[in-house]
Amino acid sequence: MAKIVVIGAGVTGLSCALRVQAAGHSVTIIAKDFPSGFETIDSVTQINYTSPWGGAHNRFILPPPGASPDSQEAREHAMALLTWEEMRALHDQHPEAGITFMKAYDYFEAPELAQTSLTEDRARDEFGMKDFRFHTKEELPEGVGLGYEYLTWCVNPMVYCAFLLRRFAYRGGKIVKREIRDSLEVFEMTDLAPFDVLINASGIGFGDQDVFIITGQTCLVANPCPVTITKLNAEGMPSFNVSRNFEGGTIIGGTKIPNDWNPNPSLELREKILSNFAAMYPAILGPEGKFTVIKDIVGRRPARKGGMRLEKEISQGGKCIIHAYGLGGRGYELSWGVADKVGKLLAAHLG
Repeated sequence: MAKIVVIGAGVTGLSCALRVQAAGHSVTIIAKDFPSGFETIDSVTQINYTSPWGGAHNRFILPPPGASPDSQEAREHAMALLTWEEMRALHDQHPEAGITFMKAYDYFEAPELAQTSLTEDRARDEFGMKDFRFHTKEELPEGVGLGYEYLTWCVNPMVYCAFLLRRFAYRGGKIVKREIRDSLEVFEMTDLAPFDVLINASGIGFGDQDVFIITGQTCLVANPCPVTITKLNAEGMPSFNVSRNFEGGTIIGGTKIPNDWNPNPSLELREKILSNFAAMYPAILGPEGKFTVIKDIVGRRPARKGGMRLEKEISQGGKCIIHAYGLGGRGYELSWGVADKVGKLLAAHLG
């Protein structure tokens, strides 16, 4: 049994901690922020704690035709499929986990080759998409050139992350609330030493020059929605919704702006986000014909040029660090796939 420290209590860190713990190791999570209720979390001081502000759902981003199995697109799709299966198992075994399965509608105003070359057989057999179906021309919103649906999952992030943390603690995991400014300084903390391996699920990467922030504004409304829809527009921001369920409302989005550090939501942008989605899916307005706004949300997604960092590093002094950060807006979608890879890297290191 090895002693493992995980930095970060977002969805990636929690998933990695649980996967490593299940392999029989002693695990401690160190983080500044931990899951809490949406009613009490501070959107100002905890804006950099990414996971609570996510939608969060799975939308399959398909590899382009001819992509090699080791390409970033193919690797991420494999991780998304593994996460889909884990979410299905958690949903079936733990209804309290905050996971809901429903149909996803993907709409494209200007579809690319990855979409136009897709067939129902390939969607099912090659990409593992359950209950896949193309939408007819009559079903598509105005201006949409191609659309399809498949079975996917949505989570209420506050409920789900709290469930993961409780599961980790129930199994004997240790929790330390502390801000880490340098991922290596944890090796010098006498109250935690000795330990064998550090898993860096910090999101920001600690000095990694390739990491940057993608800021998104969304709006949480009380209006229920039975499907999760993403519409990629030929120009401008996408329109999407994510049903949080478990009394979590529905997220309507949203923006993706690189290197924007403004923490304040724009009311003008809110109106544009809501009106764009209502034009695409009028049923969201319900019998009263309006949105019931709960809260404007601004969140920061730590992304990385060239994609996530998921690898082992031997630091000065011979200590092993396994990096798992820089997932951008796909933390929930890829979480269990990343955790599986971290578990394999750890097993290979320990021999």
